[in-house]
Amino acid sequence: MAFGQPRIEFKNNAQMRTMHEAGLVLSRALDAAAAAAVPGVTTKHLDEIFAAILNDAGAKSNFLGYHGFPATICTSVNEEVVHGIPGSRVLQDGDIISIDGGAIVNGWHSDSARTVIVGNADPEDQRLSDVTQAAMWRGIAALASGTHVGDVGAAIDDYVSSVPGKPLGILEDYVGHGIGSEMHMAPDVLNYRTNHRGPKIKPGLCLAIEPMLVRGSIDTAVLADDWTVVTTDGKRSCQWEHSVAVHEKGIWVLSAPDGGAEHLVPLGVTPVPIP
Repeated sequence: MAFGQPRIEFKNNAQMRTMHEAGLVLSRALDAAAAAAVPGVTTKHLDEIFAAILNDAGAKSNFLGYHGFPATICTSVNEEVVHGIPGSRVLQDGDIISIDGGAIVNGWHSDSARTVIVGNADPEDQRLSDVTQAAMWRGIAALASGTHVGDVGAAIDDYVSSVPGKPLGILEDYVGHGIGSEMHMAPDVLNYRTNHRGPKIKPGLCLAIEPMLVRGSIDTAVLADDWTVVTTDGKRSCQWEHSVAVHEKGIWVLSAPDGGAEHLVPLGVTPVPIP
């Protein structure tokens, strides 16, 4: 490897298929946690629902115990950007919550996040979530057509910049990552355009693509729990994430039951199951 460049792990098809198994369990667990995110429910309850589905499937959490993290999901509410710890906080009507989780099957990882608006949505919060989700899918589509990992961030940035209305900020301190035999691996996947093209996109590359957008400043701070990241101006934040595999025939979204077809086909990309 080149000096100073972390080695990228390239997976074979069997390993990527196992990652898809982990992604399917994760998708079901996130579905259940998101459905339970209603007014009056605690964030701890969402964690319990998520953990039970992983347990029933024989999967392991890659969040629980990670550098001491005490739960199986991150629940980041309103001004909390990422890494919020589930607990006694009761969800209120109009809250916006990002639920981020992962699963391990036979040693192979998946990672995914989605945002839910609790009860009645502020139109600007809905716009924030819709734009973040759409930006993620454009980043994933760029993985299918691009040549370098930097093309993902460029596609996300270009889309967010093109959306009419009040500008939304793209966080720069927190980015996507490689995934495989570990949850966080090389390379970093930026969510914004830079002059750095990044490594080449090759079969066997698996990435977690996760744009995080805010309604205000992109400046953040970490709370006293040493985990929860918040916007310094108190403005609301949003995160969407999927794990995606590149193989010889195309791309496949590992944490989506349909491989991402519903959202990618309208963008001109047809995902292909892993051979």
